[in-house]
Amino acid sequence: KRETVTAPLTWSAAIRGKGDVSIVSRCTGTLNEIKVKDGERVKKGDVLFLIDSRIAENALVHAQADLQTAIANRDNARLEAESNKELADQGIISDYLLRKSLNVLQSAEAQVAQARAAVRDAELRLDYCTIKSPVDGLVGNIIPHVGDVIAEGTMLTRVAGVSEMEASFSLTESQVHAIVSELGSLENVLKVVPPLTLRFKDGSEYSEKGKITSFSGMVDQQTGSVTCYATFPNPKSELFSGMQGTIVMPVEWEDVMLVPLTSIVRIQNKALVYKVGADSLATGAIVEIEELGDGERAVILSGAEVGETIVAKGAANVHENDRVIW
Repeated sequence: KRETVTAPLTWSAAIRGKGDVSIVSRCTGTLNEIKVKDGERVKKGDVLFLIDSRIAENALVHAQADLQTAIANRDNARLEAESNKELADQGIISDYLLRKSLNVLQSAEAQVAQARAAVRDAELRLDYCTIKSPVDGLVGNIIPHVGDVIAEGTMLTRVAGVSEMEASFSLTESQVHAIVSELGSLENVLKVVPPLTLRFKDGSEYSEKGKITSFSGMVDQQTGSVTCYATFPNPKSELFSGMQGTIVMPVEWEDVMLVPLTSIVRIQNKALVYKVGADSLATGAIVEIEELGDGERAVILSGAEVGETIVAKGAANVHENDRVIW
């Protein structure tokens, strides 16, 4: 028969900090100092590592000197151009010499712009020698040691954002289909889905509720699932990146057919029930189901209809065309 029931859906979930970032060196040099320890809490902007900056400092001094030279050359070219304009206006020199001096001025101004850009580039490279945390979070394993020569692109550590944690879990294709059929789109789920509960491996429940924030938008061809992401606040830092848990979401199933799990026979990736006809013979029928999460019942989405009789207990012992007596 059809009925309305509220039951939890559960999914295994992997937890990571929302805003986890890799800390990678953007310059080459000797690692002079490590300012933090594994697992230390840091704020955005805190210094994590110091790389030998002497080469970068020298490069900045050279760039600044080149800029001053370029500015002096430009100023001389401007004086020359202004003087030639006055002489040309008096007919003392030719228009050719005036245009030539103006071109020299234009070239000198371009050299100043290039020198300024070189200074900014040198300042950036010097700034890269001081590596700071881009987010609030916890420092992961620190890979290098003081004295190591760090190349550009070297992975140094990770900083795990901990103010909010993200749990990722997979929805089956049938679950996605049911959601889309019910709500019209996955985007609507973000508006109406009830708060989520996170259950730890020991069976206890996390005190803060979470909410679904996004979907991957693509079905994984290997698993036939869509990855879903939920965000949980972490004010007491009880959650850590790498933890495993179970997402629990209460769902109201309206006007659905429920059958006991003992009536479901699984063959590879398919589920079937044995229908019993008027001749009392059992006939296998492929069904699409969704387990309620209570360990006892499942919803029949397709493959069986109200009024049909199925083997509800001991179905695993039934064979095709067996006579069923009840």
